[in-house]
Amino acid sequence: MLEITSLKNGIVIDHIKHGNGIKIFKELGLEELDGEVALILNANSPSRGKKDIVKIEDNLDINLDAVAIIDPDATVNYIKDEKVTEKKELELPKVSEGILHCQNPKCVSTTEREVKSRFILIDKDKKMYKCDYCDQIYDVEK
Repeated sequence: MLEITSLKNGIVIDHIKHGNGIKIFKELGLEELDGEVALILNANSPSRGKKDIVKIEDNLDINLDAVAIIDPDATVNYIKDEKVTEKKELELPKVSEGILHCQNPKCVSTTEREVKSRFILIDKDKKMYKCDYCDQIYDVEK
């Protein structure tokens, strides 16, 4: 069995749906961090069967909105001196800026470089957003 040691200080993103760990890793740009990052795929989970985990040493500044959009059921644990100091449940942000990308090729957010994408949550249960510029619907599940 593979053994992953605990963090002294940092963040653990846990209970990630199997397969979403890589998406979170890429969206957060974790390959560019100087500190240690562990991406654990296919970890055993009594409640889910399999799950992914991301451990980030010393970096406490991550975009939780991006994590919530990829996997709103994930949890974020803040670690200090090898102890969990805070546990955060995620929820979809009401407004998403620069995370989702509009699929409408005529949208100003896709045609103009300086315009950052902006989406408004329209259905929390279905995880659906609407582009604030062109009203294109974005389904997070697809």
